[in-house]
Amino acid sequence: MSDKRDPIITPLSATDTERSQPTIRQSEQKFHELIESLPMVAVQGYNKKRQVIYWNEASRRLYGYTREEAQGQLLEDLIIPDDMREGVIKAHQDWLEKDISIPAEEIVLKRKDGRLLPVYSSHVMLKQDTGDYELFCVDISLEEQKNAKDALYQMANFDDLTRLPNRRFMEAELSLRLAEADRTKQAVAVVFIDLDNFKLINDTLGHHYGDRLLLAVAETLKTEVRSYDLMSRFGGDEFVLLLFDSDGVERIHELLERLIAKLDQGFVLDGDLYQVTASFGISLFPDDGATVAELMGNADAAMYQAKENGKNRICFYTPDINDRLVHYQEISALLRRTLAADSLQLYFQPQIDLKCGSVRSCEALLRCFDENSQAVSPAIFIPVAEKSGLINRIGDWVIEAACKQLKAWQGTTLENIRVDINLSGKQLANPSLADHILQTLQNYDLTTAQIGLELTENEVFGGDEGQIGQLEKLKKAGVHISIDDFGTGHSSLVYLRKLPVSSLKIDRSFLHHAMENDSDMAIMQAIITVGHRLGLSVVVEGVETIEQHNLVRDLDCDLAQGYLYARPILADQMPTFCSQRR
Repeated sequence: MSDKRDPIITPLSATDTERSQPTIRQSEQKFHELIESLPMVAVQGYNKKRQVIYWNEASRRLYGYTREEAQGQLLEDLIIPDDMREGVIKAHQDWLEKDISIPAEEIVLKRKDGRLLPVYSSHVMLKQDTGDYELFCVDISLEEQKNAKDALYQMANFDDLTRLPNRRFMEAELSLRLAEADRTKQAVAVVFIDLDNFKLINDTLGHHYGDRLLLAVAETLKTEVRSYDLMSRFGGDEFVLLLFDSDGVERIHELLERLIAKLDQGFVLDGDLYQVTASFGISLFPDDGATVAELMGNADAAMYQAKENGKNRICFYTPDINDRLVHYQEISALLRRTLAADSLQLYFQPQIDLKCGSVRSCEALLRCFDENSQAVSPAIFIPVAEKSGLINRIGDWVIEAACKQLKAWQGTTLENIRVDINLSGKQLANPSLADHILQTLQNYDLTTAQIGLELTENEVFGGDEGQIGQLEKLKKAGVHISIDDFGTGHSSLVYLRKLPVSSLKIDRSFLHHAMENDSDMAIMQAIITVGHRLGLSVVVEGVETIEQHNLVRDLDCDLAQGYLYARPILADQMPTFCSQRR
């Protein structure tokens, strides 16, 4: 019985055979030329002992062996990785002895330099005239495709700057780990990390420095993380740390304290030291949520609570945090609606000249009302406005409304009154604030003496050179600048002579305590004396009784305001009140 692999051959006459020989040789020559001309197709031939009998130029480029180096070498010694060696030998023997062909497939072979190379490899077994079989391998490199695939994977799953896993990868990993943790009853911690005031670094130094600093922060954060935990960049200046099989709240707190300490050491860029702090919010599986969305949302809420508590600190999620977050979102939405409807209101509280009893100035107080016409306390909506970024829009509205009211009072008994408006430190950070105020005054044909600005002690003393420069520009132009709630901070009276300040406004707590405590009385007297020596007027707020009025008058305060004289009133009530004080 003939071998089933033997081809069916039609016998040729001797004459036919002789005639065909040149044609066969010519065809073989063309075939070899064709194979040699294929730059991307590596072809190798092996005898039945798996020794190299053919090695084209593309094989040299692909595997690094010259034809001379490869000739006679065993297949398994040449390009086969160690872990594939036995399998390749058996596959070759099975084809020879059992007619089990080797399937075409993607495999990884070995170059001369030891580097592994992905290829698509196909095989053919040819029977020669001698009856021997020869194995020919046709290999095409998949390295470019693999590199492109790897690049796409990196782009899809890792952050370009820090090379940390990105949000997509982190959330997918968290989902898998939660399923595992649920089966094994292990704890998982989600830590939301947000750098404090990082936007200021980008705005002042530029995004190039910001990126370098972010990269340094990422490297630092990774140093304290276990190999089986996951540090990822969530986006911008936010990171998320996943702690798997966490060891309880105390251990988590210890880890995060170490991260705070690491960041506190600062980062040196081009010889300059930059300080970076971060706020940490933590949620725990399964106590604080069972899904990725719940755990991420609660960790985020805890992080915002850490920000609200003063930044650079750690906050674990508690159910009441969400209540505060919902309240924050409600107030923020209310402010947006109120701004859109132009329904904020200014109330005015007169300031009384303690020598003559007349009204020289008044403080403009912003009021916001909800859908039920109930007033929302400034102590509630101002912090929300600052955190949400609405404070500048609200501040612009106040400046515009105050100037509009001053214009309306022109030609009346109130045409010489000064209106003091409150500024937030967030507004002072706006480099165009001074120009905006002066331009608005000009638009309404008002003098700079008709407007005053009140800033808290901490905002004035904590301002940088740019912020102080804006105040200097305004004071030089004639705008009255007052330090509100003076005495409640920790600033020194010495700084007063260096700052562009027109008056001091003593906090009500000093007045109330001075009525009962000699020490507070002495402090109050000292503030008034120093203020006058520096050429500043002194205002006291919170006067509610005749006794308090007599005290601040006897202490030589210049102005006073409080419920004894008037509660904050609407603009149309001001003319009547002021006329009664003459």
